[in-house]
Amino acid sequence: MWELYDLTNDRAQSTDLAAREPARLETLKSLWYYYAGIYNGLPLDDRTALEQILAERPHGSPERDRYVYYPDTAAVPEQSGVVTNGRSYTIAAGVAVDSADAEGVLYAHGGVAGGHSLYVKDHRLHYAYNWVGSTLQVVDAGPEIPPGEHVLTAEFAARGRSTDRAMPGAAGTLTLYVDDQEVGHDDIVTQPGSFCVVGDGICVGRDDASPVTPDYEGPFPFTGGTIDKVVVDVSGERYVDHEAQVRGWFMKD
Repeated sequence: MWELYDLTNDRAQSTDLAAREPARLETLKSLWYYYAGIYNGLPLDDRTALEQILAERPHGSPERDRYVYYPDTAAVPEQSGVVTNGRSYTIAAGVAVDSADAEGVLYAHGGVAGGHSLYVKDHRLHYAYNWVGSTLQVVDAGPEIPPGEHVLTAEFAARGRSTDRAMPGAAGTLTLYVDDQEVGHDDIVTQPGSFCVVGDGICVGRDDASPVTPDYEGPFPFTGGTIDKVVVDVSGERYVDHEAQVRGWFMKD
């Protein structure tokens, strides 16, 4: 359906002139296709958002059950990183704490528009999950982290789809550990889709670009110790709720 308006005299586009001036309409249509061909505007993608989500897309790296990330490297683009939505996952950081005042980000994925971060602040371990940039879910540890070598872990055990239509995704329990000791837990809902495929990536030892949580000012680098590496395990079975992904993206607008 093509429409034609005289924008000089009808800025509100209240009167369609297509039927009145068919020759002008055909000229403009020809010009449109001409420039669409020159600038690679064809073929047109008239699929719905859900149809686009269902389409197979290449991933930047081979799928695997375990991903290992290191400090002092460039941020890993989300398209090439671990996919945590719709599944259980474990984020485990091997850390040597040299000072009681050690603090900073251990692992961050995403940013202000959605993401999650495992970090140390006020002598304790914290985990923040920023759901679509609208709901911040935080799990705080109780005991302080003593100096020494530790494995600091956030483990999400998914129970299934969230029953809250206003907050679609995977519902489950996020548990924090210092070595093998549980230090905190709470229920959260994870995003049904990607965090930010064109922006904030995956970082170890800092939170580049926009911070996941306002609890710290980015990049909030880890100090007072060293990070050996961070291992993210996603060996649990994954489900994909395509409808929830689309609804989650619309909530960002």
